[in-house]
Amino acid sequence: MTPTHSSTPTRSTKWVYPVGSALDGPWDVSLGTADSQTVIGGWRHTGIKIATLAAGGSVTLPAAREERIVVPLGGAFTVSIDEVDYDLAGRRSVFTGPSDVLYSGTNTSVTITSLVGGRVAVATAPAAAHYPARLIRAAEIPVELRGAGNCSRQVHNFGTPATLEADRFIVCEVLTPAGNWSSFPPHKHDEEKDGETNLEEIYYFETRVAPGASAPADTDALGYQRVYASDERPIDVNAEVRTGDVVLVPYGWHGPAMAAPGYDLYYLNVMAGPGAVRDWLISDDPHHGWVRGTWTDQLIDPRLPFSE
Repeated sequence: MTPTHSSTPTRSTKWVYPVGSALDGPWDVSLGTADSQTVIGGWRHTGIKIATLAAGGSVTLPAAREERIVVPLGGAFTVSIDEVDYDLAGRRSVFTGPSDVLYSGTNTSVTITSLVGGRVAVATAPAAAHYPARLIRAAEIPVELRGAGNCSRQVHNFGTPATLEADRFIVCEVLTPAGNWSSFPPHKHDEEKDGETNLEEIYYFETRVAPGASAPADTDALGYQRVYASDERPIDVNAEVRTGDVVLVPYGWHGPAMAAPGYDLYYLNVMAGPGAVRDWLISDDPHHGWVRGTWTDQLIDPRLPFSE
């Protein structure tokens, strides 16, 4: 069940982590979190951990001053928070609709177990205020169809301010049909100013061959992610992404996230920042913001929403 690439993974920049390049003990990915051995210099507000569990396997995160959301990627899980068990029904894959998720609050230990095995993500953010644990069932999660035409995508807003009371982070997942562009127009949230909040952002990716495509067995399902400078701080990312890859966005314009023809694209977003307001307020790249205005004359992609 562990994702693989067609080539040996390497860390190309400190912002791009191909599968296998951010391992930490039982974790396939461990970036930016309080107990991680892979903490990027200057990265302070967000973290992500991914684990692949065998049948009967478990992982534990000790109590820490961070809030967490447990997100099943494939399979079902039981999550224990300070000796209280929560059953997460899970899903077959990230492309089969929303999953139950669990918010832990802060200063609580978290143990994740799977009877049959599966893959699970934990989004994290250092936090001061404590909010109670909350189990959000799949049927409760707002499913947003955003954009139109070949900018259509599906957003599961389980960790956004309108859905979840939390201290710091904003967490959601986005599904983009093959050939479509997501995170477009390019936008930024790297300043605290009127109409914008300063938020670090993590993109964790998964890809698949689109349903109905006649792909060879050794196909290489991929997408692309772009990040570029919005001010004097240098950043220039134009990365191929596949299942298990992570791209960090510390600042700058980001987008598009492109689903290549023939391949559907998923990403889990984790955002948090130093500002007093927990809100996703963005500025569009002024060269491309006009594209939003074209959506009023286009239909939403009929392949959405993704479901079983």
